[in-house]
Amino acid sequence: MHRRQFLQSTVAGCIWLNCLPFSVRAAEATLAPKKLIWVMLRGAMDGMHAVVPIGDAHLMQHRAALVTPIKDKLLPLDPHFALHPSLVSMHSLYRQGHLIPIVAVASGYRERSHFDAQDQMESGLDQTDYDSGWLARTLQQTHGEGLVIARSIPIALRGADNSQSWYPSQLRPADEDLIDRLANLYEGNAQYAQWLNQAIESRDLMGKKEAKGRPSPKFDYLAERCARIMSANPMANCAMLEMGGWDTHNGQVNRLARQFAELDAGISNLQTHLGDAWNDTVVIVSTEFGRTVAINGTSGTDHGTASSLFVAGGRVKGGKVLGDWPGLAPQNLYENRDLKPTSDVRTWMGAILNQHLGLSMRQTSKVFPDLKSFSKIQIV
Repeated sequence: MHRRQFLQSTVAGCIWLNCLPFSVRAAEATLAPKKLIWVMLRGAMDGMHAVVPIGDAHLMQHRAALVTPIKDKLLPLDPHFALHPSLVSMHSLYRQGHLIPIVAVASGYRERSHFDAQDQMESGLDQTDYDSGWLARTLQQTHGEGLVIARSIPIALRGADNSQSWYPSQLRPADEDLIDRLANLYEGNAQYAQWLNQAIESRDLMGKKEAKGRPSPKFDYLAERCARIMSANPMANCAMLEMGGWDTHNGQVNRLARQFAELDAGISNLQTHLGDAWNDTVVIVSTEFGRTVAINGTSGTDHGTASSLFVAGGRVKGGKVLGDWPGLAPQNLYENRDLKPTSDVRTWMGAILNQHLGLSMRQTSKVFPDLKSFSKIQIV
């Protein structure tokens, strides 16, 4: 390879790493498909701290130290449940009829390993297949395109050839002077000039803020990027976001207040930056398992079983809390310590695939082959 060709290839790669990994194909799309965004909360979110069962007579017996600091600030849902005070935007969606909290849900996993539980939930199978994810199988049925906001393709999207990943680059963004120099350098090479133009279009799509400095990888920022990318590519109909930091073995009250505020801002950013596409989008927020009902000795909770699930979107028939509440009486706890699961997360996900994306029950069963039935409740 000649020195000039090497320089062109190397510098083009540096520019490309600071931009979207694919060109904008909005002009090629004739019909914008309905979109599904899955938010995976890694670390086991305490569902009872998010959707607080205020109507359960045994709540304070188990959790007085966790509930008392937020009791007077809780955001009411119905006579039995309330949202954590930090979930302000999500509460607004609930009041507008565009959010459904679902209580006492779990996957088919019953051990307490974060990694195994996350892998199984991403795979969507009773026995984890590390090369086949539930979102990938969904894409195979819809013939759409997938997007993951992560450094690499997770299990959930493995098995789909038409998936892209994006994550903020840690390299210094290219300035205008460098781009001008590259334009002159590529003047005689049509292929490199085309790549440069695509990179510039992608950078401009992400906005001026993207080009000014290293972006923060917080969830609300990533949610905004996800929404912008999906809005620019109407054929992208399935996406995955993830947010860590939910393993609250200690100091749970303050830690979850911050976590919920960031999650809430991220959901708000999805709604804002999807624009009109929000009306054709369903967002699912889930976690690998819940936390113990009782508090441990360090003002936190340990690995549990059932948690909460959120479904949001412009056409979601929300404003109601779903799921069968098992109760917190000692005799109702799972293994004498956890909230008992009363439904499988996949029964709700399958219902959304059927009602929102229009998959037939036969197609939905190919996504979740281990389940015999799915929720019949109207979600969308």
